[in-house]
Amino acid sequence: MCLMQEEVPRQEVFLLHDFTKNSTMSGCSPFKMRLVHLDLKGAPPRVCYLSEIFPLFRALGANGLLIEYEDMFPYEGHLRLLRAKHAYSPSEIKEILHLATLNELEVIPLVQTFGHMEVYYLGEGEDSRHWLQQEPNTRAELCLSYMEAVASHVQARHPTTTPLVWDDMLRDIPEDQLSASRVPQLVEPVLWDYGADLDVHSKVLLMEKYRKSGFSWLWAASAFKGATGASQALTPVEHHLRNHMQWLQVAGSVPVDTLQGIILTGWQRYDHFSVLCELLPVGIPSLAVCLQVLLHGGFAENVKARVENFLGTSSLEATDFRSERAGSFPGSDILNLITQVSLHLCSSVDALLERDRYVTGWFSPYHRRRKFIHPVMIQHIQPQALSLLARWSVLVGELEAALQRVFYPDAVEEWLEENVHPSLRRLQALLQDLGEAASPRPDSGQDP
Repeated sequence: MCLMQEEVPRQEVFLLHDFTKNSTMSGCSPFKMRLVHLDLKGAPPRVCYLSEIFPLFRALGANGLLIEYEDMFPYEGHLRLLRAKHAYSPSEIKEILHLATLNELEVIPLVQTFGHMEVYYLGEGEDSRHWLQQEPNTRAELCLSYMEAVASHVQARHPTTTPLVWDDMLRDIPEDQLSASRVPQLVEPVLWDYGADLDVHSKVLLMEKYRKSGFSWLWAASAFKGATGASQALTPVEHHLRNHMQWLQVAGSVPVDTLQGIILTGWQRYDHFSVLCELLPVGIPSLAVCLQVLLHGGFAENVKARVENFLGTSSLEATDFRSERAGSFPGSDILNLITQVSLHLCSSVDALLERDRYVTGWFSPYHRRRKFIHPVMIQHIQPQALSLLARWSVLVGELEAALQRVFYPDAVEEWLEENVHPSLRRLQALLQDLGEAASPRPDSGQDP
């Protein structure tokens, strides 16, 4: 039930052309339900932005939402302390649900229970340890008993509601143990795998095991962003395209209607303590590609053209998202600016501080600590540093304004602090050291 993102090497630039060759289309999606996951435990969008992207979700082929409300839900009573500073109001929650209805998107809430709050330490509590010491109790039985308790509670309160559960903890439980429990009659497992090299055969065998264990319906979970690096800033579309192509192979290898649907997850943090990964607007091109692949059964040239048309762009190459060709979809300005920052801010500062011959030769760390420089060299370094700082300050100002239109202040502050400010501070520190080195010192022998 615990969700853990797969760690793969950081990848910034993606290429899609090869997937259009020899690609076929079935014309009918094997997934009846195609849910877009909104992870609100990091950078939750303002409702006004959701009103802009829900129609796009629907147009691209989504027919549902998995909303991970987290602390953005307006809890009352003794749960009120869980509210975030900028939590949605009750009226905003109603507006979100209304917008979903208008766009024919079924809403499934994702509520953290046993899965994300206890499971790594299953069996380590005092009561659990005592229970496990009694034969023939096992950690698998302990897990199933907890799942049964939670699911039974939901069923008692909401008889027409069926809980879905991430399948991590079910994968290694023997078929006979699953069959002997009530869990298969209470929940529907979500088989998640975000890898570009998903093992199709193993997934098919796992689905067969679940069906034999008594689960009537199964779900799949892919990823359109948030699964390729905890601090990823740009979404590697090729990785996610491959992931969905593999899921299509899985769906084509099992009996029809085995899968109820697929959840396209878009994680915003790996867990509650990690940094932000790709912001939602940055992941929209990947989402568009993935939804259209699921809808049409492949990524032929005409599907690629449809995606580009939906996004209002003439190219899906990452390097083209730093120009006017970034697109016209809601949030495309954020993608454009973040692409420029991610690909060039740090590298441009590194080029000046670590590879410029005047800086490395005449204002090295040794010189900077002692505030010592040949006056002529200031003329070679200072203008470059000022120009670079001014250029990036303007762009960052545009990015901050764009982010504020979509996100709340705390998310904007966090993203800029993690991805922008460190590089700008390096430039500012260089200029400050230059200024101090150029200033006459009392003991220097220079005239005041």
